[in-house]
Amino acid sequence: MAPIRCLFAKGQTEISRYGAYMTLKLDLVGIVVADMAKSLAFYRMLGLEIDPAADVEAHVEVVLGGHMRLGWDTVETIRSFDPSWVPPVGGHRIALAFDCETASEVDSTYAAVIASGHRGHLEPWDAFWGQRYAVVIDPDGNHVELFAAT
Repeated sequence: MAPIRCLFAKGQTEISRYGAYMTLKLDLVGIVVADMAKSLAFYRMLGLEIDPAADVEAHVEVVLGGHMRLGWDTVETIRSFDPSWVPPVGGHRIALAFDCETASEVDSTYAAVIASGHRGHLEPWDAFWGQRYAVVIDPDGNHVELFAAT
């Protein structure tokens, strides 16, 4: 079987074996959460508009810019269709990154997140790649990057 080859310039993926084209679009990033209310409160602090009534739901989605969606599912929801699911161990495998627009907003957002009782991973610093950069940790241990061009 021939490998899948991405044709980024055309925005398509060619599946060589069949000679067919499929248009793929990343649409949703999902987060599995132990406590929906705590997780949503954290992401509200980062500027996401999430209805407070969603705190008691088992699945929540918000539409971000460009029609991208961010979703949250409780552990119970995931295990309802995948009973063998277990949380990853040994470190994060994916991180979300929030553009803070200014270096001072990186600093103030980091400080506000820490002051509200959440953990920091990397304090704000001027990264060699030209950004003010910091990392905080959401209630489920996911890394959330804060950045702005310097």
